[in-house]
Amino acid sequence: MDFYILTLFPEMVMNGLSASITGRAMENGAISAEAIDIRDYSHDKHHHVDDGPYGGGAGLVMQPGPVVEAYEALCERLGKKPRLIYMTPQGRVFDQELAKELAKEPELVFLCGHYEGVDERALELICTDQISIGDYVLTGGELPAMVAIDCISRLVPGVLHNEDSAEEESFQDNLLEYPQYTRPEVFRDMQVPPILLSGHHQKIHQWRRQQSIIRTLERRPDLLETAQLTKKEREFLEELLKERSGNAAADTSKMYNEEADAPELHGQGADRSKLHGESADKREPNSAETYASGPDGAGICASGPSTVDPAISAALPDTDGSVSA
Repeated sequence: MDFYILTLFPEMVMNGLSASITGRAMENGAISAEAIDIRDYSHDKHHHVDDGPYGGGAGLVMQPGPVVEAYEALCERLGKKPRLIYMTPQGRVFDQELAKELAKEPELVFLCGHYEGVDERALELICTDQISIGDYVLTGGELPAMVAIDCISRLVPGVLHNEDSAEEESFQDNLLEYPQYTRPEVFRDMQVPPILLSGHHQKIHQWRRQQSIIRTLERRPDLLETAQLTKKEREFLEELLKERSGNAAADTSKMYNEEADAPELHGQGADRSKLHGESADKREPNSAETYASGPDGAGICASGPSTVDPAISAALPDTDGSVSA
């Protein structure tokens, strides 16, 4: 698969892609990557490729001429018009399904914007897709392009030594990946799950699928709506949901029981002063508050802000008509 990157910073792109898995894939011919410097297609003697926006505003906009001509020169060289992807926060959010779709293309061209973006006319002429890697703004499109290329490359045959790796990672079947372990078997009294040491491949696979379901439920429950699960896995998920619902109901019941027991826990009358961590007769009034004796001898705040937590005060009933100021 061939990647072409239209950019103002070719060294940045190639230095990033030449390392690790993508670098090895380029060496063995599984993929190729070429950064094309948009400045080479500027007709300005200073190689300017940007100018101020019409209508006013901050920043600079990349001019349409160099961008379009860079793409057209590539098309002429290839003898066809490959799919061109503009990396922008306004585009479709990049995900694993889109990566699988793009991995089927023989060539992909990535256009990396900079400054305030690219003149809209250039996009209307040459852009086929607009893609975002998230709802945030970066300095340019180079890093997003490298993210997309790295992800897509993993799905190209021959890039990964173990072809199963791409099939078992997060978002496969719309589930997050199961937890991974390696040597040593025990680390700071933390043991590798025994099932992984059993050698029973079918049970290991089942455990991993269940762990993926648990992790997805905990961290990305939105993915479960479209997750590809077997009948048994659906039943397992339903049990998890029932258990979670039961725990939530138990926690709610416990909270209400604790509130109902609050008068017994904190005492009544004079014992209420212990909410402050000491008896009222041992407390020394300060400039912000003074304490007076209520009808039942309870310490109540006569002036200044109460030091009792408002939530606790609300839970305590008043006795003999005494009211906390």
